[in-house]
Amino acid sequence: MSLNATPASDRVHIGIFGKRNAGKSSLINALTGQKLAIVSETLGTTTDPVYKAMELLPLGPVMIIDTPGIDDDGDLGKLRVEKAYQVLNKTDIALLIVDASHGPAPEDIALIKKIKEKNLTALIVFNKADLVTGDIPNLEKISSFEIPSIQVSSDTNFQITQLKETIARLVPNDIEEFPICFDLLKPNDFVVLVVPIDSAAPKGRLILPQQQTIRDVLEAGAIAITTRESE
Repeated sequence: MSLNATPASDRVHIGIFGKRNAGKSSLINALTGQKLAIVSETLGTTTDPVYKAMELLPLGPVMIIDTPGIDDDGDLGKLRVEKAYQVLNKTDIALLIVDASHGPAPEDIALIKKIKEKNLTALIVFNKADLVTGDIPNLEKISSFEIPSIQVSSDTNFQITQLKETIARLVPNDIEEFPICFDLLKPNDFVVLVVPIDSAAPKGRLILPQQQTIRDVLEAGAIAITTRESE
């Protein structure tokens, strides 16, 4: 079964945050190698969180969440900012995208404080590094937060591969995995799996929970015997 069939709950959720036109959408396109997000010079193109289930090598199946700009203004803009902040509650890894030519702004610092408050795994991504000839402005304003950072360019693909590898290393080790039957088995146990043939499954395939159960049995060193309910 394709990794794209991985349930959303089993995917690492990567939240993409930042000011309007910091390059969030263009960075998503660079990470995926596809034009999944609309890129525009118009401020506020992303008005609601957008969830994109995809495969991100070398990490595997992930859920990337593109959020509205955290500097949006007006009454409607404030609601969009609130929605962006709410995504933190669904995020395993938070990527804060900062325009490297301008450096971190007060809105970025406010989000960093909230990330630290929630004790989230995070990475600051200085996008548009190709526009910077010297030091990134205002770096001293975020140095005390001790969040790792990387400079990239979504336009030139500078360090995009390194960014993917960095994200993969940031996956929390304490994401809890619940065994299906692994904890009930000993090596060389025999397990009889009664598997109805699901008419909704593609021809020649088992549905994902059936595959996961068989894999759990094999991981335990046990022997899986699979039969239909009519047998």
